[in-house]
Amino acid sequence: MKISFIIRCHNEEEHIGRLLSGIMQQTPEASEIILVDSGSTDATLSIASRFPIRILHIAPDEFSFGRSLNLGCAAAGGGCLVLASAHVYPVYRDWLAKLTSPFENEKIALVYGKQRGDRNTRYSEHKVFARWFPEQADPNQQHTFCNNANAAIRRSVWEALPYDESLTGLEDIEWAKRAKQAGYDLAYVADAEVIHVHNETPRMIYNRYRREAIAMKTIYPEQRFTLFDFGRFFTSNAVSDSYHALHDRMLWKNLRSIFLFRMMQFWGTYRGYTQHGPVTKRLKETFYYADGWTRPQTGQDPTDSRGRIDYSELDEG
Repeated sequence: MKISFIIRCHNEEEHIGRLLSGIMQQTPEASEIILVDSGSTDATLSIASRFPIRILHIAPDEFSFGRSLNLGCAAAGGGCLVLASAHVYPVYRDWLAKLTSPFENEKIALVYGKQRGDRNTRYSEHKVFARWFPEQADPNQQHTFCNNANAAIRRSVWEALPYDESLTGLEDIEWAKRAKQAGYDLAYVADAEVIHVHNETPRMIYNRYRREAIAMKTIYPEQRFTLFDFGRFFTSNAVSDSYHALHDRMLWKNLRSIFLFRMMQFWGTYRGYTQHGPVTKRLKETFYYADGWTRPQTGQDPTDSRGRIDYSELDEG
C-alpha cells in the first residue's frame, strides 16, 4: 500500500525541518509528502521547499482542521494517508513502519501513535501525554479517542467518510466515531512515537481546550462539564501532578506551571461546554482524570536498539 504524508502547517519554521528530516529517514519510504499551508508568513515554506514535497494552500479565513485535511487527502495518491502536525517529529527510524503495520488488517480504518513532550514541555503536559498515549498498545481499541498529530487513515474509508469541516477541533475523534459506526476498527501503536512540541502561552492553552470542548459537545451532545467538574478535575490533577513532581524532585520549579496549566485546561473546558447530559465514562477518563498515585517503573528503555534519529545537526543549525 502506497503511503502519502499530509502535514498541516502555519508558521512552523522552528519545527518543520525536523519533521521532514525525520520522514526522509523512514523505512518504508513515503510515496509523497503534501504540505497544506494556511498562510504562513515566516520561513516555513522556504525550509520545507528544501525537501521533496508538494505544497497546497488554504486561505486563513477558510481554514478549519477538517477542511485542510480533506484538501490534503483529496490530493494524495496513497492508499494509506499519514497525518502529522508540523510541530511533531519521529523518534525512531521505524516509526512509519510501526504506524502503518496494523493496516494489514482490512478492518482497521485508523491508527494513531504515542506522543511525548520535549525538554521544554510543561510538567503537566507530560502527564497529559502519558495518560492519553500509554506505553501499552491497543490493536483493537473500543473507544474513539485518537489524535491526528500522529496518525494514519485508510484512504478508501476517508473517501466514504470525509472529515467534518465545521468542527472547531477534535475532527479526528468525530471521524473515528463515524468509522466505528460503519463497522471499522481503530488501533493504537505505542511504538510509533513522536515528540510533540507545544510552546503555548496560558491564553493559548485556554483557547485550545475551549475549542476542543465546543467540538466535543457537538460530537457527543449528551455530555456536560459543570462548574463542579471544573473544581474537582482541576484540584485532583494539580494535586496529582504536584505529588509526582515532588517524587521526581521537580516540584518547586514546576509548581506554578502545574497550577497554571491545569487551571487553563479545565477553565477552558468548562467555558466550552453547555449542560447537555452525562458524560461518557471512558472518554471522561481519557481526557480529564488525574494520573493517580502509582509511580512509573524505571529501567532501561527496550527500544534503544531500534535506531533513534539524530537531530543534532538541526539543533546546531
